[in-house]
Amino acid sequence: MELLSARPIINNLPVNGNLDRTPLITNIQPNSIVSEQISSNNAPTIAPNIQIVNAPSIGDNPPPPAASNIIEMRGRPGENLPPSVPNLPSAVANPPANMQAVANINAMLSVDLNRADKYADYFGQSSTNTQLAPENMRETLSKIASQTGKRSAIIYVNLFAQQLELLLFLPDGAALRKTVPEANRDIVLKLASEFRQEISNPRKRNTTSYQSAAQKLYNLLIAPLEKDLQAQNIDTLLFSLDSGLRSLPLAALHDGKQFLVEKYSLSQIPAFSLTDTRYQSIQNASVLAMGADSFDLLDPLPAVPAELSTIVDLWQGKSFLNEQFTLNNLKSQRSRNPYQIIHLATHGEFKPGAASESFIQLWDGKLQLNQLRQLGWNNPPVELLVLSACRTALGDEQTEMGFAGLAFQAGVKSALASLWYVSDEGTLALMGEFYHQLKTAPIKAEALRQAQIAMIKGQVRIEGGVLRGPFVAAKRGGQNSQQALPQTVGAGDRNLVHPYFWAAFTMIGSPW
Repeated sequence: MELLSARPIINNLPVNGNLDRTPLITNIQPNSIVSEQISSNNAPTIAPNIQIVNAPSIGDNPPPPAASNIIEMRGRPGENLPPSVPNLPSAVANPPANMQAVANINAMLSVDLNRADKYADYFGQSSTNTQLAPENMRETLSKIASQTGKRSAIIYVNLFAQQLELLLFLPDGAALRKTVPEANRDIVLKLASEFRQEISNPRKRNTTSYQSAAQKLYNLLIAPLEKDLQAQNIDTLLFSLDSGLRSLPLAALHDGKQFLVEKYSLSQIPAFSLTDTRYQSIQNASVLAMGADSFDLLDPLPAVPAELSTIVDLWQGKSFLNEQFTLNNLKSQRSRNPYQIIHLATHGEFKPGAASESFIQLWDGKLQLNQLRQLGWNNPPVELLVLSACRTALGDEQTEMGFAGLAFQAGVKSALASLWYVSDEGTLALMGEFYHQLKTAPIKAEALRQAQIAMIKGQVRIEGGVLRGPFVAAKRGGQNSQQALPQTVGAGDRNLVHPYFWAAFTMIGSPW
């Protein structure tokens, strides 16, 4: 896998008379800086007063300075800094714009480095050693835009005891940092827990109980960055989230009018340096689809046969059910044919503890998370791994790392997995529409986005016990075909609009 590393080019600079622990980037281009004060009219409602402070906190772990409102520091890197800054106290009190930009870039690279190391340690992998430079990141986003027509931005979300910090990297190389002192770690995690519990409770599928937390989290995580995203016509967001937020269903964050997924294609990454950014269209790829509908110790998944048949109706490939869903057959089929998409319709359990505690259930046993690398899915590369029936424990750091690091650990470019068990009809509907959209969407995350929007708008629904939607008509049976549903679903009409049915499904790793 061709990976960029989070190892920055460093030169330590004293701050306030002490040696700063954070590596400082001093050779960054291009030459353009902006530093501005945000109008309170544009601020999130949780913090109406906004000002700039001159000395930012840098890094992933040290606590940032206290403040009383949202703070914005932004800019593109300017001219090279000298190895030392004269008259340090006044320079720190009134830093030049390029010093501010260097601090923003340095903070971002420090976060990426720390997270890359943590994920590598968790999975027992060696950390990356080459350099990750802002220019590499800018060139990557620019190249992706030319290949796909999609403009992407990277958002790092950091939680501190005193405040929330957002770091944004834009495709022109600009870096922006905002802090929200009123939103400390405890406040944000409490909101995240409330949101996840309300949205994933099947008993609340006919309510809007999730919306209060969804809007508050949107105001904290998205609203402070929105004008910058709009100014650069961003349509794809890559999130690197702090511990406690990696099981957050980002797609269902809400601005009061729209869900976040109605505005942007989304993916969650462990770190940019652990993301395979090479792009290749998969519109003509073949699919290896495997799964099981019954298990000895786990709940049955009665919609799996219909799920597998739907996939091979929409795509070229092969499907294998139950007794044929073994580790040996999985290895054998992949060795015979370099399938670019592997779809596993089975239970995936992300559990606390070591990576070996989490697993994917096969017919003949468990495939542990730490065994995925042994399958050789990085050579030739698997473009997309899909796990359609996963469950992730809320709030446990190791569990969340297993989920957010799935693509990295499996050695694949992208993974699509669910945060909680979704109903049979919801999973079948989402997966059918996703594979339909994947035939024409320029990137994988956009295919997921369009599938989720189709459910939000009621285009994918159940009428008279029959599943209807664009993907059903696109199957080999044509306009008159009907999608069979498991008997457990029952007859009657049912809409799949509530985010319980679609928000659990998350693109992990490369959105492209």
